[in-house]
Amino acid sequence: MIKKHIRRNFLKSLLLTPLLSSRTFANAVVKKPLVISTWDSGIEVNIAAMQVLTQPKGTALDAVEAGAKYIENIVSCCVGLGGNPDRNGRVTLDACIMDHQMNCGGVAFLQGIKHPISVARKVMEDTVHVLLAGDGAQQFALRKGFKLEPPVLSADAQKTYSEWLKKSNYVPQKNIELQQKDATAPKKLDGGAFNHDTMALLALDSHNNLSGACTTSGMAFKLHGRVGDSPIIGAGLYVDNAVGAATSSGQGEEVIRIGGSVIIVEFMRQGKSPQQACKMAIERLVAINPAKARDFQVGFIAINKAGQVGAFAVNPGFVYSLTGSTEPGKVIKSKSHFS
Repeated sequence: MIKKHIRRNFLKSLLLTPLLSSRTFANAVVKKPLVISTWDSGIEVNIAAMQVLTQPKGTALDAVEAGAKYIENIVSCCVGLGGNPDRNGRVTLDACIMDHQMNCGGVAFLQGIKHPISVARKVMEDTVHVLLAGDGAQQFALRKGFKLEPPVLSADAQKTYSEWLKKSNYVPQKNIELQQKDATAPKKLDGGAFNHDTMALLALDSHNNLSGACTTSGMAFKLHGRVGDSPIIGAGLYVDNAVGAATSSGQGEEVIRIGGSVIIVEFMRQGKSPQQACKMAIERLVAINPAKARDFQVGFIAINKAGQVGAFAVNPGFVYSLTGSTEPGKVIKSKSHFS
C-alpha cells in the first residue's frame, strides 16, 4: 500500500467513503465520464483526472496524464522521485501512456525527471518510437524542456533505504551480487505491504474514448537497471477503443510473463465482462506456479466501452478507486484468487 503519510491528504474522504465489495460493481454500468485507478490513493488521483474529464473538451488522454502527474508530485513509497530507490540508492522511474487511437509511449529506467508520464506522452506524440530507456530517455526529456532534478532522496526514502542497508549489509560494488544473495529486493516492505504499488489509471470520456496511464518508481531496493511491467504496452497497460482497457499493479515480472493487460482486453473482446476478464488473467498467472503465487501480489483493473469496470488480484488486499459523473468516489475491495 501507499505509505501512511500520503493517506493524510485524503483520510477524511476515505472515512466518508466505505470500502465496498467489487461484487457491487461487477456488472454495473457507470455513467461516463469515469475514471478508475489502483489503490485507495487513487481517490485523489481520480479527482485530478475528473477535473479534466468534466470540461467540455476534456479528453481521457489529458485526464490520465493529469491523474498520473498528481501522484508523481506526492512523496510516496512507489511513485515519482520521492519513491524508494534501487539498492544502489538511485530512484529510477517507469511510465507509459496509451490513447484511443493505439498511440502509445513509454519511458523506462528514467532518472532525475519529475514527471515520467509526461515524458512518455512526448515519446508517443513527438517520436516514431514507443519506448525510450535510461540515458536516452533522460536526454530526450531534457531536449523537450524537462528539468533535471538533483539526485537527492526524499527524507522518507532515505530513512527506509538506510534501514534496509543495515539489514542487508549491502555495499554497492562490482559483482557484489555473487556474495550477497540476501541483498535482493524484499518481497514485502517493513509495514507488511507487498513491495510494488504502481499507480495505474483508466478513463472513459464523454466522447466515448478510452485512455490509460501507468507510473511508478518500481520495486524498492531492486537491482539497478530493473524494469517492471509499467512502461511496457501490453503488459502493464493496454487500450483498445473498440473494446476496453486494462492495467495492473503488482510484481511486474509476473505480469510480463502473460502479457497481462492485453489478454484482459482480448477476453473482453470475446464477450467477457471486465471482472471476468481480470479473473481469467489472474487464473492464467497463478497456474504457472500456484505455490509461488501465494508470495506475490498482482492486481488488474479493467473497463469496457459500456462503462463496466472490474478488478481481480492474486492475493487479498488489492483495492481500486472508482469515480464517475454520478459516482463521487469509492474505494472498492477487489476479489482475489487466494483468500
